[in-house]
Parts: sequence; C-alpha cells; structure tokens
Amino acid sequence: MAETPSTMLGIGTQAPDFSLPEPASGNSLGLADYAGKPLLVVFSCNHCPYVLHILESLTGFANEKQRQGLAVVMISANDVAGYPADGPQKMAQLAQSYGFEFPYLYDESQRVAHAYRAACTPDFFLFDSAHQLVYRGQYDGSRPGNQAPVDGSDLRAAVDALFAGKAISGDQIPSVGCNIKWRAGNEPDYF
Repeated sequence: MAETPSTMLGIGTQAPDFSLPEPASGNSLGLADYAGKPLLVVFSCNHCPYVLHILESLTGFANEKQRQGLAVVMISANDVAGYPADGPQKMAQLAQSYGFEFPYLYDESQRVAHAYRAACTPDFFLFDSAHQLVYRGQYDGSRPGNQAPVDGSDLRAAVDALFAGKAISGDQIPSVGCNIKWRAGNEPDYF
C-alpha cells in the first residue's frame, strides 16, 4: 500500500463552503447547517484499508463527540466509475452497518475535496465554532500492520482542547492513507 500524506491545509483557514447529498437519507447538507458549531470534516471512503483499520474506533469517537456538541461530517469523493465499492448505495450501507450518527456525504464532482485540499483517506479537518481550521492531521499513530493502538489519541486531544478552550498543539502529524481516487483529468494541482 502506498501511503499518501495529508496536504496540511493552513491553520486558521476558513472552512470552504459545501452542500452535498447524503445517500442514506436523500437529504443535502451544507456548511450553513453547522453555523456556530465546531465541525470535524473527514474525507473517507468505503474500501481503503487505512479507513477500515480505524473505522470502528472513529465511528465510536465521532458519535461520542457529536453527542457532546461537535458537528461531524464524513465525505467520500472517490471516483465511483473506477471504484464502485465507494458508490452512494454502498456508502449508505456502510453508514448503517457501522452505526454512523453523523452524515456520510457524497462529493461526486470532487469540488469539495479540491476546496479542502484533501489528499488521502482518511483526511481530517477540525474547525472551531467560527469554522476556522484548528487541527489537520492524523487520527492517531496506528496504521495497518504497525501494531500501534487505534485510540484516536491525536484527534481526541485536539477536540478535547477545543472543547476546553485551550490552545491546540501546533505539532500536528499529517494523516496518511490511500490517495483520493480522482477522475481522469480532475487531479488536483496541490501535490
């Protein structure tokens, strides 16, 4: 597996706007739906071994933090023509089977992934209640095969600091995972 690192969008960046469909409900959700709330945006997909490695832990973490006031959205931007396992119907099935209490949105155009400079799955972006970026980095140090615990320690520390009104460490380690599967001719220029 080739590891692709996060691009590490600049701290303080304003969350790019989005409005995307949620295959599980048929509704569309956008940034405006989370006005005044801290927001975690996770770029993900259904098939990536890096995602599947942490997905049970991440789901528990995201569900817990959402109940505590953090808005969470997961977004898949993979090209479903080349990767049909990441299609909308499969997204809805994955959300149900893992018990997502947060929306799993579909970025068919890949415009939102471009706007966030997303590079890999999983890729994490944590915004404060004014939707300014305060953390972008790894969930934790675990990777498939490295035996490190899957505990979300890095992201949890950032969210807990945000909730407590404390400074979030600037020592942030890029997330790594599979590259987002871009449609031919739609590859970003930020690599």
